[in-house]
Amino acid sequence: MGFSDIGCFGSEIATPNIDRLAQRGVRFTHFYNCARCCPSRAALLTGLDNHAAGVGDMVEARDIPAYEGYLNQNCVTLAEALRPAGYHPLMVGKWHVGENRGHWPTDRGFEHYFGLISGACNYFRLDPGRKMALDGEPWSPPEQGFYMTDAFTDHAVSLLDDYGRRQDPFLLYLAYTAPHWPLHAWPDDIAHYRGKYKSGWDRLRLERHRRQLDMGIVDKRWPLTPRDRDVPAWEDVDDKEDKDHRMATYAAQITRMDRGIGRVMEKLRQVGQEDNTLVFFLSDNGACHEIVNRGKPGAEIGSADSFLSYGVGWANAGNTPFRLYKHWTHEGGIAAPFIASWPGVIKSHNSLFHQPAHITDIMPTVLELAGAQYPRTFQGREITPTQAKSLVPILRGQRWPGHEALFWEHEGNRAVHQQNWKLVNRFPDRWELYDLDADRTELKDRAAEEPDRVRAMSSLYEQWAHEHGVVPFQDLPKAKRA
Repeated sequence: MGFSDIGCFGSEIATPNIDRLAQRGVRFTHFYNCARCCPSRAALLTGLDNHAAGVGDMVEARDIPAYEGYLNQNCVTLAEALRPAGYHPLMVGKWHVGENRGHWPTDRGFEHYFGLISGACNYFRLDPGRKMALDGEPWSPPEQGFYMTDAFTDHAVSLLDDYGRRQDPFLLYLAYTAPHWPLHAWPDDIAHYRGKYKSGWDRLRLERHRRQLDMGIVDKRWPLTPRDRDVPAWEDVDDKEDKDHRMATYAAQITRMDRGIGRVMEKLRQVGQEDNTLVFFLSDNGACHEIVNRGKPGAEIGSADSFLSYGVGWANAGNTPFRLYKHWTHEGGIAAPFIASWPGVIKSHNSLFHQPAHITDIMPTVLELAGAQYPRTFQGREITPTQAKSLVPILRGQRWPGHEALFWEHEGNRAVHQQNWKLVNRFPDRWELYDLDADRTELKDRAAEEPDRVRAMSSLYEQWAHEHGVVPFQDLPKAKRA
């Protein structure tokens, strides 16, 4: 999901329930993920850089410690760290950080689990080679009436109906697959958006950017990036009906997810836990440029027999105002719409927070609030220390010291964020340097003007990469299924 794909970050897509979280909480405008699903989930679950957690790339193993393809034995999950503090850790949704038994959610501390062990999958049925599970057992969806987003919501609501009424505290990690391809949605949801995108991606980018400026999400000093050079001007697009249908289906996926979040929040209200529950919402990477078309020829867009993505043009709009996409470490790949809502504690409702924060920071935040410890050892194993920082001061309206530097690497794409500067590389190109305070849309490369800064920041990167077991992408051995 792109940076601008929900209403409170500039979208026209109907997300009233997510927007309500923002109205009763704080939006982080400079929050970062790890550029792709598996790395981001590993970082979220462990509070570690994804390489340190064993998921340096995806779920394929490469016989190197940082690239095992599953959460390693030198990390603890949120669930494992919370249980000693009396919490019931629950999970629903996409796992994608360990395909085989021994690495499933219930193997890593979660008390109950329902969802998709694997990555992208048909929303109406289970694709061959994909795995779903209920607690620790394989699970298959019914042949009729199944839709992944709704099933996740149903199970999440059921768990809250039980655990929300107990005296013991709980954590629910709800990981929707929506709006990951394939473009699958219920016909009525698609119909709501049909025709609304015939004005095209060029106009959509301008409209979203204007709303972002009005909201204070982006700075007026940062120009909207030019249309991606691989994307034609909308006026030159021949198959506008097809493009409209795809984007309508994508929007329908997000709206269905939003309705699910509304049901979850309503259940929290019913059990009397809404004000006392901290809710985070975020995306695991930027909008996806990938071209996917492996369904049955002639299948209706959005139907179970189709298997499509929406393409580069809409992804370019999804990441307004940034450039590049999921997989890269430019802002379009790593900038996440992030919301923290906690009505009983966060006093400055509908506020914005502009300091850089990172997905790893969620772990120490949760542990601090739960009165739990990040362990040095766990079940006799040495645990890698986290370098993440708790966000609790932000939630309480206090000063937050922030990070001295942040680092990324994914399949050769690299970045360093230090103060207002960002050094970034699109593999296999050279380093680029941007002053994010003046130019967060990364349009004016300052590398030639600041060679000393490039050398200093690249040296910091090399030190970080060595400490975290990062291997240059071109030197990685061939991947195999973990």
